[in-house]
Amino acid sequence: MSVETDYYQLLEIERTANDATIKTSYRKLAMKFHPDRNPGDGEAEARFKSISEAYECLKDPQKRAAYDRFGHDAFKNGGMGNAGGFGGGGAGGFSDIGDIFESIFGNAFNGGRQEGRRGADLRYDMEVTLDEAFHGKEAEVQIEVSQTCEPCGGSGAETGTGTRRCNLCGGHGKVRAQQGFFMVERTCPTCHGRGEVIENPCRECRGDGRVDRPQRLEVNIPPGVDTGTRIRLAGKGEAGPRGAPAGDLYIFVHVRRHPVFEREGTTLITRVPITFTTAALGGQIEIPGLDGARHEITIPAGIQTGKQLRQRGAGMPVLQGRGRGDMVMEIMVETPTKLSARQKELLRELQATETGEECPESKGFFERIKDAWTDLTD
Repeated sequence: MSVETDYYQLLEIERTANDATIKTSYRKLAMKFHPDRNPGDGEAEARFKSISEAYECLKDPQKRAAYDRFGHDAFKNGGMGNAGGFGGGGAGGFSDIGDIFESIFGNAFNGGRQEGRRGADLRYDMEVTLDEAFHGKEAEVQIEVSQTCEPCGGSGAETGTGTRRCNLCGGHGKVRAQQGFFMVERTCPTCHGRGEVIENPCRECRGDGRVDRPQRLEVNIPPGVDTGTRIRLAGKGEAGPRGAPAGDLYIFVHVRRHPVFEREGTTLITRVPITFTTAALGGQIEIPGLDGARHEITIPAGIQTGKQLRQRGAGMPVLQGRGRGDMVMEIMVETPTKLSARQKELLRELQATETGEECPESKGFFERIKDAWTDLTD
């Protein structure tokens, strides 16, 4: 089982994004995570490599079309993303360019006889909480999927019987017809390109070699998954017709919104309201993390709304890696709305002692206003 992050999610764009949007988003992210700007930050370097890989794919129309159709499988085992172009083979890849055209357009580009084709890939959308994304989990999914017919073993024929050569195409899997000056080849309508037909179809699967049955599967959700993470279960998709290899099952992860934390990659962000007296005098606060620890945060005296405090290593785990991101607290100074008579009295006493030096931003603003007004009246 492998975990892959969607290229569109890596570049923070929609699947319908145009070329200009793709380029703009890539440049912004590349500048943010470039190793020269983040010396010694392994996570930033890995992120830079990932977004560069995603951009190299999505900026090319042909590679993007293949990725939209087949996902990361389009570039595995010698696929388009490798230096050798189309080649290789094996599960999840394409043996030659004809396989890709055939998968997209059907048999029009395949002049040969049709053997049993690989079963269809399946998609399952799974929603997890942010806490589950932090810790990981073992989940069970149940899907209705075509599986190999047990009575005939996937052959499609009754026990003790077999197949014979197709009389219409003579076992070639294709037939020819003259149309004017042209000779046209098409898939044999009797054997559907296989070159052979079943004498006595299996009564259970009616000759298809597959039956639909519910299937329960255990899925390992690793720590650090994010919305857009794709988990591949090889061979757990639909069974191929008449004993052909099964397709794959892809689990697409969606992380539910959290009431306290927002997430940006491995960084957890939360807004922390504090009283104006704490903001003025400083103090200590405790923030419970997703790791179960209570993180003690020091509030420096004179902190302002919008200031961010960072707790290193208290964020999300790095997916399939080591370490964790940070937790960022964005401070929001809250002005009291309900004051007792005594509190109001104390505030008036404080106000009476103010010289303007306590709040240099306010003093500077009003001085600029005064200067601008003087210039207008001169």
